[in-house]
Amino acid sequence: MARQSISLTEPNDEWLKRQVDNQEYSSKSELVNDLIRQARKQEEQMDWLRLRLKAAENSGFSNDSKEDIKRASREGLNGQVQTI
Repeated sequence: MARQSISLTEPNDEWLKRQVDNQEYSSKSELVNDLIRQARKQEEQMDWLRLRLKAAENSGFSNDSKEDIKRASREGLNGQVQTI
């Protein structure tokens, strides 16, 4: 695993310490890695949504029902990416 040295603002450092003190995480490193994983997943979901919106714009009108569209969107955002 790569080792990094980072500087944190006082409020961010205190927040990290509280999470570790509350035994939410065993170390600041574990917490920072979890936050990065969450951010990456969110970015992937946003990329998927942008692709779907672009495909929808390019495809014109849909014959899918409102419920079909909502279901496909929820599935995609839950990590079950649909093909475009």
